[in-house]
Amino acid sequence: MSLSNTMSARGKTSISLPIAGMTCASCVGRVEAALAKVPGVEHVSVNLATERAEIRTAGSLDRLALVQAVEKVGYDVPLNTVELAVSGMTCASCVGRVERALTTVPGVAQASVNLATERATVRGTASVENLIAAIDKAGYASRPIDIATRADDDTARKKDAEQAALKRDLRTASILALPVFAAEMGSHLIPQVHEWIMATIGMQTSWYLQFVLTSLILALPGRRFFQKGIPALLRLAPDMNTLVAVGTAAAFGYSVVATFVPGILPVGTINVYYEAAAVIVALILLGRYLEARAKGRTSEAITRLVTLQPKDAHVLRNGLVVDIPVAEVGLGEIVEVRPGERVPVDGEVIEGRSYVDESMITGEPIPVEKIAGSNVVGGTVNQQGSLRICATAVGTQTMLAQIIRLVEQAQGSKLPIQAVVDKVTLWFVPSVMIAAALTFAAWLGSSQNSENKAR
Repeated sequence: MSLSNTMSARGKTSISLPIAGMTCASCVGRVEAALAKVPGVEHVSVNLATERAEIRTAGSLDRLALVQAVEKVGYDVPLNTVELAVSGMTCASCVGRVERALTTVPGVAQASVNLATERATVRGTASVENLIAAIDKAGYASRPIDIATRADDDTARKKDAEQAALKRDLRTASILALPVFAAEMGSHLIPQVHEWIMATIGMQTSWYLQFVLTSLILALPGRRFFQKGIPALLRLAPDMNTLVAVGTAAAFGYSVVATFVPGILPVGTINVYYEAAAVIVALILLGRYLEARAKGRTSEAITRLVTLQPKDAHVLRNGLVVDIPVAEVGLGEIVEVRPGERVPVDGEVIEGRSYVDESMITGEPIPVEKIAGSNVVGGTVNQQGSLRICATAVGTQTMLAQIIRLVEQAQGSKLPIQAVVDKVTLWFVPSVMIAAALTFAAWLGSSQNSENKAR
């Protein structure tokens, strides 16, 4: 069960709250009285059969206050599980930051974030709106996930576009970084390369060329690290993008000074590090591209399962068969399944006779005969005759939805050591930046002391 709220035409907010522990009409009255005392509540209706409370308010209302009111009179609000798609995460420190943001939301009992699937699974009584707001405040984007949107075409297109962009940027960075690396590191490792550069274009011209190529790398394929890393740094929540941005900017900036205004540097420290900035961008992009491919393969299994469920169903309403989205089919409704179509929901055959291919569930290739009284599973294929079934499970309660949920749980689960790693990496980037700043300060101080002694 889940907490949900909708807006009516008059602007009223309707909240549906699951209640556990009620056994009689007096329990219903007790819960209604407790909820009615919460400030902002206009109307309360508690149903013993469905074990739910429908609350209408004039505006926004803290759901935690409703939960506390129910628990105060001796009843429970079951923990619901909310799944969110989180975009913008690039490393383990992002995972730790999102998890920490979610756990600070009142009503959250447990939060787990998986980088590979880009999913956040939250258990508790917090509203989806508060969870999304917490993730947004941490600097990432999110949206709720349900069965109908798990294989969303837009999401698939975005992932394909992201992978294509990474491949393009990786190719560009590699082509531009190769001559920079060969010219600088080749001069250090192979004396002949150094001699050839000095005899042809000269070292200063080589530095000019490296400056141009590295500038292109940072401005084009490397721009993504600055676009995400600098805002994260300004939020005092640095991530791996921040580390790459600061590292490459430091190497490039120092090299620019050494190339164009070397006189301001201490004696003996005039060197360039263009190849470091260029190669770092290329290698990180290679890692991101391989990660994007791995993510695509991870989601393929779920995507294939979701495509087994049809999007529309033929439902008998008021004596007429109408086509409606599967998500709108209710329990007990009569659904017509024509030859060659997939069964939209779990149900019981009430009319017709046919053979249904259940290989997706049983693995058996031989179709199973279905007559009145037989059970059918959503996602299986009707072979020959027409069937009319009474829906016994819809939405997240169907067998196919439960299979998808189990696969996602298996993919999103973490080993205990992985949770420890996520906590460590949350502090990895700040630690590296502090160590780099201290190292630079010590180097600068020692260089100035050496220069003073030389004078």
